[in-house]
Amino acid sequence: MTRPAAIYARVSSDRQKEDHTVASQTAALIQYAETEGFAVPKEWIFQDEGYSGASLVRPGLEAVRDLAAEGHIEAVLIHSPDRLSRKYAYQVLLAEEFSKHGVELRFVKSPSVATPEDQLLVQFQCMIAEYERAQILERSRRGKRHRAQEGSISVLSGAPYGYRYIKKSDSTAAYYEVMEAEADVVRLVFQTYIEQAISINAITRMLNDRQIPTRKGIARWERSTVWAMLRNPAYIGRACFGKTELRPRQRMTRPLRQRKGHATRNSANHERPRQDWIEIPVPALVSESTFALAQEQLERNKHHSPRRTVEPSLLQGMLVCEKCGYAFYRSSAQTSRQKLYYYRCLGSDNYRYRNGAVCDNRPIRQDYLDSFVWTEILRLVDDPTLIQTELNRRMEAARKADPLRKREESLQREQVRIQKNIDRLVTAYQEELVTLEQLRHRMPELRRQEKAAQSELLSLAEATADESRYMRLVETLAQFRERLRARADSLDVGQRQKILRLLVKEILVGKETITIRHSIPAPYSGGGSDSSSGPAPVPSSTPSSAGYLLRSGSRRSALRRTLIHRTHQPAFHHTSPEKRPD
Repeated sequence: MTRPAAIYARVSSDRQKEDHTVASQTAALIQYAETEGFAVPKEWIFQDEGYSGASLVRPGLEAVRDLAAEGHIEAVLIHSPDRLSRKYAYQVLLAEEFSKHGVELRFVKSPSVATPEDQLLVQFQCMIAEYERAQILERSRRGKRHRAQEGSISVLSGAPYGYRYIKKSDSTAAYYEVMEAEADVVRLVFQTYIEQAISINAITRMLNDRQIPTRKGIARWERSTVWAMLRNPAYIGRACFGKTELRPRQRMTRPLRQRKGHATRNSANHERPRQDWIEIPVPALVSESTFALAQEQLERNKHHSPRRTVEPSLLQGMLVCEKCGYAFYRSSAQTSRQKLYYYRCLGSDNYRYRNGAVCDNRPIRQDYLDSFVWTEILRLVDDPTLIQTELNRRMEAARKADPLRKREESLQREQVRIQKNIDRLVTAYQEELVTLEQLRHRMPELRRQEKAAQSELLSLAEATADESRYMRLVETLAQFRERLRARADSLDVGQRQKILRLLVKEILVGKETITIRHSIPAPYSGGGSDSSSGPAPVPSSTPSSAGYLLRSGSRRSALRRTLIHRTHQPAFHHTSPEKRPD
């Protein structure tokens, strides 16, 4: 009787893909499956080509893990432990995961784990594979560094704008060839930036207006491209190796907050100290004095830029234009008496886009909007029934979508499958289709799987969350509200930012409305709804003389006589019923 199994093969480099090593792995695994009596359908042969063994995010591996979790397979066939992963911790994690699902892990180039000695040998192989990967990375880094110190251009990732990379041949080494058409553009950028003293945005608009093609010839020029060009030392004949390095992210951006702080990779390129760069001679396009003047101008602009955030603001990185989707940034305007700060939509700036502004949303006073949002958040947190309702809602959602519950259902299905296999095996013995020796050989493994599923079900039952911890959380939140109420006015901007970003996802700014999106549904208020919840306190409908002048040059108030509604999604919707006169 054949056992259902899946095959997994992996190669990590383009060279291995060209040498067809993944095909050789698959062929050896198919032959091994036929020899050992495994049934492997064609759609259960998974290959990951060009994926590193140091990561678990691989499409083929994900498919194999899904098959194991759904109970479709009884074994996974892999060529060797390092094909599964190059990290020992990941190998142990995957082995435990497959074992919980009752799936056997088989390596062609490794002994079975039937005895403790065999299991120890496999663990040694896993640790050696991880050591080999670290050794390969270190040798590669040292080799590139050594070639860079010798002046080899091949260690650089590619030729910048103005050059063409020429591969090495039998007679010559790799080098940069100057492309005169692009080199003239580089000289034009440096000359314009130094002599005319215009901004990088203005240079970007000039290149786009003149329809000067980029390197690819299809995209438009961007500000970051011109900024990188002005800082690249290759244009004075000194291309540099090792300018950046991978380090963990230093700040949380708005897109990451919207994904609840999760990113595809928790690293980013950061510039290393200038003394750590290794210079490689290349043909120069501009003079030393021109490049030095450009660096001085960049340094001056960095310190005197009106967009430089010297002091943080409460809502920075959280305001989004409801019309165009661009973010708001802070700008300032100097009056005869004081300096006023505004939040301004990126899409409303003419200089950023070839055909002019893409949005007509106007600036908003920073001090009024910050004060209003902070007051609204304090009012929200100060409502104890709101916190209790949200906790009850999340408890109910956790009961329905708890991963432990999903695992429990999977284990129950696994028990049913194992019991059916036992029944079929006993029936086959009664009908004399299998011998007593075969029955004794197969039955202990099925009993072992059944016992493992039962023990895990017991552990999941013990790990079920108790409602008492949520009650303790309510008491903790009550103490937090009291402290926040007492210190609300004395908190600095940084502390207010932390509280605000725990509750608010983003703030949509429209022409007439301001919508605060957060994770706690607001109580409904207002007419025209069949909601069963009671109305929240609503400001008096009597017109008030007090108002918020959020936008300059207009008496139009986006927050005058604010009403608070609850929409289907967690949001506050602040709108003004007043119309601006013609």
